[in-house]
Amino acid sequence: MIGSTHNLKHMFSRFRISTLLFLCCALVSCSSVSTINIEGSYPSPLVSQLPLTLGVIYDNAFSDYSFTEVDEYSGEDQYIINSGASQVELFSTILPAVFNQVIYLSSADEASEYPNLDIIFTPAIEEFQIGLPQKTRLDVYEIWVKYNMRLTAPNGSSIADWVMTAYGKAPQSTFGSVDAGVNEAAIEAFRDLAATFSLGLTSIPEVNNWLQVNNVL
Repeated sequence: MIGSTHNLKHMFSRFRISTLLFLCCALVSCSSVSTINIEGSYPSPLVSQLPLTLGVIYDNAFSDYSFTEVDEYSGEDQYIINSGASQVELFSTILPAVFNQVIYLSSADEASEYPNLDIIFTPAIEEFQIGLPQKTRLDVYEIWVKYNMRLTAPNGSSIADWVMTAYGKAPQSTFGSVDAGVNEAAIEAFRDLAATFSLGLTSIPEVNNWLQVNNVL
């Protein structure tokens, strides 16, 4: 009888441990976060170059930019979208097509080392939004990005400070997985920005005024 009781206790203990392990695994599975690293290519825009030497600064907030999509019901992180590296690649393709020479600076303090520098450009991301089919009930993945663009003189004085937005989408029927759909939508958004920036830069009132004052246009 004593042996039987001991066996029952042993079996119950094993059952309790197995149950706890199962619950832990289930919790880990439910709370897992998917990381999406945006990757793509960007064509060089065909535009008339401005005869200027541009200094560009990609600060850490821009080059390491990451957005986290939170589950609206659990409040837990659902997707982490890393797009900083891809956006640096984007601007590193656009800027040499728009400007005669591009110099990469780690900070504005380096401007004094380049006496031929005309202006300094610093892009920043103000907002990043994602639309997922399972949430929007639409058959598309969507990405919307709001940028703040800044142009300054080498001495630090402001030339222009303006906002640009970019939008991209990818059909769920073509890109079945969330990773592929989000990646494609982001690439479309960045290409949208490339076209708007390269074709519309000189139309920004403050930029246009500076270019005319300095006899660039």
